[in-house]
Amino acid sequence: MSLTQSTLPPKKVKIGPKHVGDKEPCFVIAEIGINHNGDLNFAKKLIDVGAQSGADAVKFQKRTVDVVYTPEELARPRENPFGPTNGDLKRGLEFGYDEYREIDRYCKEKNILWLTSCWDEKSVDFMEQFNPPCYKIASASLTDAGLLKHTCATKKPLIISTGMSTLDEIRKAVDLVHSFLGENFVLLHCVSTYPAENHELNLLGILKLRELFKVLVGYSGHEKGIAPSVMAAVLGACVIERHITLDRAMWGTDQAASLEPPGFGRLIRDIRVWEEAKGTGEKVVLPSEVPILKKLRRVDTL
Repeated sequence: MSLTQSTLPPKKVKIGPKHVGDKEPCFVIAEIGINHNGDLNFAKKLIDVGAQSGADAVKFQKRTVDVVYTPEELARPRENPFGPTNGDLKRGLEFGYDEYREIDRYCKEKNILWLTSCWDEKSVDFMEQFNPPCYKIASASLTDAGLLKHTCATKKPLIISTGMSTLDEIRKAVDLVHSFLGENFVLLHCVSTYPAENHELNLLGILKLRELFKVLVGYSGHEKGIAPSVMAAVLGACVIERHITLDRAMWGTDQAASLEPPGFGRLIRDIRVWEEAKGTGEKVVLPSEVPILKKLRRVDTL
């Protein structure tokens, strides 16, 4: 399998005003998820990180707690800032209408797109009132046919993570989504460990997914550094998604697998360097080389 850009399928998906796909700039998502720790002001600081770093979008997660989790799971003891049970934690991390209305306003002010991973049908219905440009399907939801169908019914593009999934499971999800949306979706290669070790990342899976399913493929990374995500862009990932935080040492389940502002800024910088430097693959003598050629080449007898 070639690593050149020409191996990408000649396809595009429109996400808001931006096109994602072949010969388009890599679409970078700053995953806020639940790293806001239930604090709207902290969420706005993370939106600032995404906007100032040059991300194309920020992403949150939305759950209807009593639908996604069983009563037994919610009652499980788990000390946390919101109370003594897992249910206290899950409810404390969820934003409601007022918070998302302010997030919508603030992202428009900062000129950055925002979207969500919805973990249940009611959450999709809730988010529709904000008219997001697309929806993300989390790795944990890839085998949820009901949620896939319900999300497809919005007619919005989907970005689908494939962590924890077999090729057969991915194939079934692709077939289902394709029957509703055609090619209006992107698969993300993903490894769902937090944080993921480098030897687990299997970045060549980006090429394998593209080869097998003939669709646009991106990368959702949970590693500690930035190099693998840049490598994913070099391999042709048209979307790069990374969690962001202000401090990896702070409380929260996803903080350790996140990038702090300087690292996230370097990630986008290096992706854009690759996009500028990769060229077309055609070997030509550049006009800027001609004076050097005349100065250094002694003879031309070929």
